[in-house]
Amino acid sequence: MNDIPARTARAGGRGARRALRAAPDFAMLPSLKRGLPECLAMTQEQVERIDAASMAILEEVGVIFRDAIALEDWRRAGAKVVGERVYLDRHLVRALISTIPSAWEYRARNPERSLPFGGKHSIFVPMTGAPFLRDLEDVRRWPTMADLNMFHKLAHMSPALHSTAHHIVEPMDLKVSHRHLHITYSSIKHSDKTFMGMTTSGKNAEDVMQMCEILFGRDVMEETPVTTGNCNGNSPLVWDETMLSAMRAFVKRKQPVLCSPFVLGGANTPASVAPAVAQLNAEALSALAYTQVIRKGAPAIYGHYLSTVSMKSGAPMAGTPEISLMNFMIGQMARFYNVPWRTSNLLGGAKTFDAQAGYESAMTMNAVLHAGANYIWHSAGWNEAGMHCSVAKFMVDAEMCAMGYRMAEGPRWDDFDEAMVAVRDVGPGGHYLGHAHTLENFERAFFMPKMFDNNSIEQWQAEGSVEITQRALDHAKKLLGDYEEPALDPGIDEALRDYIARREREIPAMDELNTEH
Repeated sequence: MNDIPARTARAGGRGARRALRAAPDFAMLPSLKRGLPECLAMTQEQVERIDAASMAILEEVGVIFRDAIALEDWRRAGAKVVGERVYLDRHLVRALISTIPSAWEYRARNPERSLPFGGKHSIFVPMTGAPFLRDLEDVRRWPTMADLNMFHKLAHMSPALHSTAHHIVEPMDLKVSHRHLHITYSSIKHSDKTFMGMTTSGKNAEDVMQMCEILFGRDVMEETPVTTGNCNGNSPLVWDETMLSAMRAFVKRKQPVLCSPFVLGGANTPASVAPAVAQLNAEALSALAYTQVIRKGAPAIYGHYLSTVSMKSGAPMAGTPEISLMNFMIGQMARFYNVPWRTSNLLGGAKTFDAQAGYESAMTMNAVLHAGANYIWHSAGWNEAGMHCSVAKFMVDAEMCAMGYRMAEGPRWDDFDEAMVAVRDVGPGGHYLGHAHTLENFERAFFMPKMFDNNSIEQWQAEGSVEITQRALDHAKKLLGDYEEPALDPGIDEALRDYIARREREIPAMDELNTEH
């Protein structure tokens, strides 16, 4: 079962002309150019203390690379290798990470949706990896490929989401070994924004690279990133063959990967914020350095997945103050090394879209924006510690990203003089509602959420007392009713479907479930 359509639309035919109709204009916001200063939770001396502690971990404790190719690569690079443990000299690490670009442009299928990235520029990316969803009726169940298509369409129509990610939900109706092909095709087919590429194995990552080459061409991929991979470390201090082989597939083609230690604070790191950051920093640096062993000058992103662990139950927690503190600190470390960095956004541990989910998510987003993150992943839908993606939360989170975007831009000054004239015109005791400055600026002056209700209780009751979950689901249904597929060149579409069909014949079916975090 898959979502590849019958081949009725060929170049020059009626189907192709139908596909090239103008789609509704769901204008995407440009990449966020942050205007607020970053929160500095550490002094320069403390930043250097974390750096020194991380370098000491790399030199004296070492990092395990469970991959024969990586071990040989490190030997050739001059590292000390004992069994599977690699000991990295700080001067070697600094020399390697100095060749990572600090900024680049992401090329989208639609060039008008291409994105400057790094430095002051940030992008919002939806969640991925959920084995369940809460659907359009708010029912928790297994996802299908049709559900993933739906989320890619909703991401396409959400202005503040800059990407469709990849497997927002895990399509359980497809063979595990074939899923990455259809997930990538769905990202490409249902949106013309940038997207993520699957890294569930080296061979799967190679398939993603081949599909990107069909879409963009090898020359474009050499010039600029077109997708992003994620490689999770096994904290503490282990990188495995699956992630490293996927990393090589991306980096050899100059496509960036998130070098992401998987942190459960207190379980696989010390039970204290600053030492946890020192370990995480060492893990991230070891992977960032390896990207440059693979290919000098390739783009790479300082990554992490952050959670703290309940000392009562061992369960991961979201929205805690320590997560915010670690985000502030990691942002400072990434800027210290002059590399872009990734974080996770709008995380909730609640089982439904309730007040807990909202408070946790808002706490996280405010910290992320003030920390100055560049690649802001898991920005829509995440709940139940990532076990499900909620359609309702997805819609509200997407609007929260738009609100956060507006805040992080900082105050606007372009109409300041005109507004001061309005103060003189109106004078004491007047009002501004009919003034020319108000009429010219009211639409952009103050953000007006669609998902939140700010009417009187009488009006709210008269309109059916509809709460936010139902409003969000109703809005999602309306958007899906308005969706029109962005045109994809029929020849490219056919080449992608041919590639998928060939690879399905070649890849044996497997039963295990692959997920990313």
